[in-house]
Amino acid sequence: MSSEELKRNIEKALDEIRPFLQSDGGDISLLSIEDDKLVKVQLQGACVGCSVNQMTLKSGVEMTIKKYAPQIEKVINIEA
Repeated sequence: MSSEELKRNIEKALDEIRPFLQSDGGDISLLSIEDDKLVKVQLQGACVGCSVNQMTLKSGVEMTIKKYAPQIEKVINIEA
């Protein structure tokens, strides 16, 4: 999978997750993909400072990204 395909697949994953985050007043954006293994995202809106955002990141975001791009090893949130 090329870097461009990988980015498209990760964006598809985020598009799948986004409606759930938006329904709670939050959002997510892709910041970068490093070494085709590490994805950096930024949770936004109500997701910032939310006590469950780490759980959301691991169980929702990372799992969905890995479904679209299995080679991804880790997803981390970069706070603004």
